[in-house]
Amino acid sequence: MVSKPKELLEELSHAGPHEVLRGNLALAGLPGVVFTPRSGLGLPAVAFGHGWLQPPGRYRGLLSHLASWGVVAAAPATQLGPLPSHRLLAADLRMTLDVVTGVRLGPDAISVDPARLGLAGHSTGGGSAVLAAASGGVRGVATFAAAQTLPSASAAAVRVVVPGLHLAADGDLMAPAGGNAEAIAKAWGGPVQYRKVDKSSHLALTEGSHWSQRLLHGKPDRRTQVLVRALFTAFFLTHLTGTDRYRPLLESDTKRAPIDFTRDALPVAA
Repeated sequence: MVSKPKELLEELSHAGPHEVLRGNLALAGLPGVVFTPRSGLGLPAVAFGHGWLQPPGRYRGLLSHLASWGVVAAAPATQLGPLPSHRLLAADLRMTLDVVTGVRLGPDAISVDPARLGLAGHSTGGGSAVLAAASGGVRGVATFAAAQTLPSASAAAVRVVVPGLHLAADGDLMAPAGGNAEAIAKAWGGPVQYRKVDKSSHLALTEGSHWSQRLLHGKPDRRTQVLVRALFTAFFLTHLTGTDRYRPLLESDTKRAPIDFTRDALPVAA
C-alpha cells in the first residue's frame, strides 16, 4: 500500500529507527563531525557544507536526523572565516566523502558504499556542494538557501547531471532566491526540483545561538528545520538507496513548501 504524502511527511519529521553515534572527522585528519547509525554495512553517506560563518554544530539536528534514518552524515569544519574559499570547501566536501568511505566508522560494523554518496549544504555551503558535485561521483544534491559562490555555482550546476533538490527561503535577504537558489536550480543539468519555503529566512536551518546572528539576517526556525529534515531525508533515501517508498512526498506539494518547478533534465545540445 502506497502511503499518502502527508503521512510520509509526518513519518520523516520524526527521528528514524537507528540509534545515532557522533564522531570526529579530525581523527582522520580533517576537522569536522560525522553522525552514523550504530551499525550497518554498505550505508549511504552525505557530506554537508556549512553556511557562511556557521560552524557544523549549528546543523547537528539535521545531521543526526539523517543518521537516524540510516544515512551517514558528515560536515567538514573548514573555511569558517569571513573570507572563505568556496573552491577549497568544495574540495573538503569531496575529501569528507573519501574519509567516510575509506575509514572505519564507529566501534561496530559500519561501512559506506562508495556508489551511494550525496552532497548537501546551506548558503555558500550549498553553492560549494554544487561545485563539488560538478566533478561527478555522487548520486544526488540537496540544498537550503543556497548562495552563489566563486567560481559560480550556477555555471557548475550545468555540469551536474544527478538529481537535485533546492529549497529556498521566501524571506531570505542574504541570498535572495532569484539570483541564488532559483538560478542554480534553473541551470541544473540533471533532474531537478525547486521549492520555496514559506515564512522562512536565511538562517532558519541553523540551530542554537551564534555571534554571527548579529551580522546576518534571520534566525533559527524550528518548523523550517523539521520540514527540511523530512524533505532531505526523503530525497536521499530515494536517490541513494533506490527505495520508492518516499517518492510520493517528493512529487507532491507540501503546505509550506509547494513545488515551484521541476524538470527531468536540461536538453542535450546537438
